[in-house]
Amino acid sequence: MDNKEADEGDKLKSRLMSAWHNVRYSWVLKSKTHFSRNSPVFLLGKCYHFKSDDTEDPLASCSAVETESNHVSGNVEAFRRDFASRIWLTYREDFPVLQGSSFTSDCGWGCTLRAGQMMLAQALILHFLGRDWTWAEALRLQTLDTETWTSNAARKLVASLESPVPGERNSHPGARLATWPRGKPGGSIVPPGEAHHRRVVSWFGDIPSAQLGVHKLVEHGRSSGKQAGDWYGPAVVAHILRKAVEEATDPELRGITVYVAQDCTVYSGDVIDSHGEQPLSSTTAGHRDRRAVVILIPIRLGGEKTNAEYFDFVKGILSLEYCLGIVGGKPKQAYYFVGFQDDSLIYMDPHYCQSFVDVSISDFPLETFHCPSPKKMPFNKMDPSCTIGFYSQSVKDYEQISEELSKVLRPSAKEKYPAFTFMKGHGRDYDLSAPPAQERKEWPFLGESRRVGATAGDFVLL
Repeated sequence: MDNKEADEGDKLKSRLMSAWHNVRYSWVLKSKTHFSRNSPVFLLGKCYHFKSDDTEDPLASCSAVETESNHVSGNVEAFRRDFASRIWLTYREDFPVLQGSSFTSDCGWGCTLRAGQMMLAQALILHFLGRDWTWAEALRLQTLDTETWTSNAARKLVASLESPVPGERNSHPGARLATWPRGKPGGSIVPPGEAHHRRVVSWFGDIPSAQLGVHKLVEHGRSSGKQAGDWYGPAVVAHILRKAVEEATDPELRGITVYVAQDCTVYSGDVIDSHGEQPLSSTTAGHRDRRAVVILIPIRLGGEKTNAEYFDFVKGILSLEYCLGIVGGKPKQAYYFVGFQDDSLIYMDPHYCQSFVDVSISDFPLETFHCPSPKKMPFNKMDPSCTIGFYSQSVKDYEQISEELSKVLRPSAKEKYPAFTFMKGHGRDYDLSAPPAQERKEWPFLGESRRVGATAGDFVLL
């Protein structure tokens, strides 16, 4: 078989895999996600209560930690708007070929990269627009249509089998799934923040020039021994994101940097140094400003299965307003965890294979970058390997973050060790080449086998 035939075979395989994953993941839309009216819901540091009687005190069901550091809202619409405003990044197909491969889709292998992108996108939204920003079109997104989506995916699978491969390329580079409903036009006046909103989304586009797109992430992943098509773990993705932001050339990205914790330890000196001064652009050579820092902490919350004793810790993390969420999921299936209700985590799911959107055009459609349907998953289904993120705007913010986190990290009577720690000084002051401390092997993790749990779809109140 010559190189041309091998390349055509790889293209056909890639197309078949994309179509198959469209069918495979469409089933999760059939079930609904149920939210209780009697328990508070947390979304990236905000507390919402869904009681229909507005005269009831929405703080009544919130603990002290929930009311001290969180905004509290009392209606479903506010939660819907907030959730749908978060940037949703999913599998895509028919994008330009990833360098060094024949892949034109990340279906089936890129979900952790996508979850990491979503966390970083949330950091950039906080950086440029603040936590209270919401997208004007958020409530106009329509719930995904299960039957249409599934039948469309099946048709695409058949089309992949019937159509020729050589020279195949999407004739409409800005195309997206025809069944996805578009929002109503927002008018000629651009709402405040929309320029930054669109710019942030464009940085994650699926084109080689996108600063934080999958093409750049796969390129940076090679230094970690990863190739397109490989499985990327949460810890590896944290380092890939750090390198992508570090090497980004857009002047607006020079005001933010990424710090990745080492061996479950955050070294305060290193974070404070990351906040150091630097020129923001060549046009402002005389002006210096401080950088915001995205703190990423790869951790493991158990052995083969997540230790149930850590759920209160996870709740505490997701209750903090500067939290960026958690890149985690189920075994071999990554999600972006953004909140919780009772003993279930709320997440954004990257497992939808959507069509390529060309973000290089000025008015590219935004609808497929926002999700109208939150999902929930029982905490005990969570894979123990994950990466937690925080946004620190200044040294003063970092000092407050470390102080508040020290309370969340304080081990309970059942826990012997915290999930991660803060240390004074710099990582270079410690011998990081030594093997992990023996006591880490003795953490009280639950040793049960991994189990894959069910996922859910649309949003329903009980």
